[in-house]
Amino acid sequence: MAISRHNLTFLIVSFKSNKIISRCINSIDPRIRIIVVENSNDIEFKNYLENKYKNVTCFLTKENLGMGSANNLGIKYSKTNYVFIINPDVTLNNYTLKEIYSASKFIKDFSILSPIHSNKKFPNYKHFKNEKIFFNTNKPFTVESVDGFAMLLNIKKIKKVLKKKNFKFFDEKIFLYLENDDLCKNLIKKNEKIYIIPKSKINHLGGKSVENRYYKEINYSRNWHWIWSKFYYNKKHYGFIFAFLDGLPIALSSFIKVLFYTIVFNNYKRKIYFLRLMGFLNSITNKPSSYRPNINN
Repeated sequence: MAISRHNLTFLIVSFKSNKIISRCINSIDPRIRIIVVENSNDIEFKNYLENKYKNVTCFLTKENLGMGSANNLGIKYSKTNYVFIINPDVTLNNYTLKEIYSASKFIKDFSILSPIHSNKKFPNYKHFKNEKIFFNTNKPFTVESVDGFAMLLNIKKIKKVLKKKNFKFFDEKIFLYLENDDLCKNLIKKNEKIYIIPKSKINHLGGKSVENRYYKEINYSRNWHWIWSKFYYNKKHYGFIFAFLDGLPIALSSFIKVLFYTIVFNNYKRKIYFLRLMGFLNSITNKPSSYRPNINN
């Protein structure tokens, strides 16, 4: 079945994204339903979106669930065959969806489609390792994974392929980072196809989903979770020893930098590397991804 506005839902997970999400929503065809899952209990934000945009429904999680859990919740609320997950700091071009629709008429076996980042310096996909890359920039090509800020899921196909008890699209043990890689890895193991549509382009500001006044707290959270999620992902797919050896250099480097920045009285940098170290230690001791940004307003 080809993708169209009639069988497509957009899903945006937000957290303190009040300043930027309107740019994202305004770039989407207003005839397409949009689900926003806000990782808080911000009733004013919900009312604002639903009053301004007739095609938007906003669900409040009451607490910060993270990306994976919030995406699963949004998919549950969607009623369409296809769900296009994008971040609040992403915008579509005039022809982004047109090219997706067109490509879907000819690609019958996909589990995930993705547009391509408009900035070639920041590709939003990973090729298969040791694969020689020869592709036509006008034709869709298969990849090993795509970044989570823009990925269109074939809901029925993924459910059929990854059918498990209490099935979840995204691993809810992962709070932030690599939940998209984990889904892609699970699909690739089942010989499913993930495509980039190079004629369909999106714009991504990168790291701008949350208001700038929360920069420090969000950066603390990102540093903790990147290390935790990397170890968890590697352990899940490649085993404990691989995950440990891969993460150990970062942990040792972080320990040395904690000492250095303590000596030079740079508390911000010291905390960054301390949290990296703590993320690693929590992950190798099998503790959950528990760190949360300290944001109360």
